[in-house]
This record gives sequence, C-alpha cells and structure tokens, in this order.
Amino acid sequence: MELEQIRNIKNETERVNRTYNFFQEETRLNHSRAARVEFLTSVHYIERYVKPGMRILDIGAGAGEYSFYFAERGYEVSALELADANIRAFRKKLRPGLPISLCQGNALDLSTYADESFDIVLVFGPLYHLEEEKDRRRCIEEARRVCKKDGTLFFSFIGHDMVFMTELRYDNEYFSTDDYDHKSIRLHNFPFVFFTVPEARQMLADNGIRLLHAVASDGASELMAPEINAMSEESWQQYLRYHFYRCEKPELLGMSNHLLFVGEKMGSES
Repeated sequence: MELEQIRNIKNETERVNRTYNFFQEETRLNHSRAARVEFLTSVHYIERYVKPGMRILDIGAGAGEYSFYFAERGYEVSALELADANIRAFRKKLRPGLPISLCQGNALDLSTYADESFDIVLVFGPLYHLEEEKDRRRCIEEARRVCKKDGTLFFSFIGHDMVFMTELRYDNEYFSTDDYDHKSIRLHNFPFVFFTVPEARQMLADNGIRLLHAVASDGASELMAPEINAMSEESWQQYLRYHFYRCEKPELLGMSNHLLFVGEKMGSES
C-alpha cells in the first residue's frame, strides 16, 4: 500500500523522500556478498581514475557508502543528497577528522559548487528518479559543469531488461502482473526510472559525455544471490574475478540490474 501511495505523489522531492523511507539505502550495498558486487565494481572503476589530491563530488550520495570509502582513504569528498532518511543515515556515520562535506540538495541545482571544481564526479542515484528528459539533461549538464576539463564522470542507471528476471525470483507470476506493458515489454517507471543500455548510452552522448566504459555493475548477482552468499571465501574471490572479466562484455551489459557508465566531457583530451 505504501508504494501505491508514493506513486500518486506529484512533487518530485516528496516522492523521493517517501521512496527512501520505504527502501533502506543505508544497507542496500552492504547487507550481503551479492549486494556488495555493485559497490565493489564501482570502486574498481573509480580507483582506475582517482589519484592522491583529487577532489570527489558524490551527487545523490545516499547514506554515504562511496563518500566514506574514499574519505577514509584521504580524499576530499563533497556529498550532496536529497532524501531526509539518507541524510540522517549519513550524519550518523560522520566523525571528526574525515574530509567530508555533506549538503542536502537537488542534483538539478549544483550552484553550491563552482565550475570545474572536482576531478571525479559521481552521479549514483539521481537518474533513478528523473522521469522528464529536461530534468535528466539538467542533471548531466550540472555534473559536467562542476567537473574539471580533464576529470572523470561516473553515472549509474537501473537497467531495464534484467528487472524482469530478478523480479521473477520473488514472484513466479511476475509476467502476469501490471508492472509493465505486455505488448511493448516496457516497464512502467515506478518506483524507479529504467533504461536500456542503448538509451543510457545515447542519453550521455546527447549531453556531451564521451564514453570510456560501459559496465554491468552487478551483473547476475541479485538473481544468483542465494548461491553467491553461500559461497566459500575462495569461490567468492573467484566469482569476483569472473565478474570483472565479463562486466564490460557488450553482449552481457543488458543482463544487469545496475549499469555504470564512465565518461569524460566531450572536447577533453583522452
């Protein structure tokens, strides 16, 4: 019933707030091995580009999983988050000495931050919620604006095509539900906004992002969660090697609940 009430909320800020009262972002990325794959994959790619002394902006920081990881390694992190529940969870973990600046705000307005002031810009969450193309365009435009010319941007999307398979784990009659249009096989954009790989790729290209990596950030991990969580430590480490081996394979990108796109501003030197 709670989700149905959220569906009818017209104000976007209120809708996001209510969504994260329902979904516990604080534990989403760390409650199990299978859940950890998305985080470990994103960190794997961020660490390929981040260097000592670089500044990181975490837009849609959630409960701070990425912000704390990099701040604890000495990076200066600015975090922006919209949802009240996530802000409360983030603040609970703040402690003196960590180089984190937390601000509550909207990804569509980064006026708090100066042009070209960050080396690494993470957009892990806002594009899960923006239904209007103009808002997505504004979000990417603002992320580009605050990123340095030679900086790197990271965008996360919820992949459209894998949702059907993971939902089938929880409901063997999922294909008879009204969660999607049965003729077009298109999910309704609730409680999140879903994108296919070509749609995500085109969106970034249309908004001035040159793609460096397209990544299936969690791959089959939610679908195979019971098996992954039951693995021995040796098997788990080998599973991660397998996942990193296959996560950029073009033929497998669509079979992932989350997608990670790494890019730079068009016009920047490679």
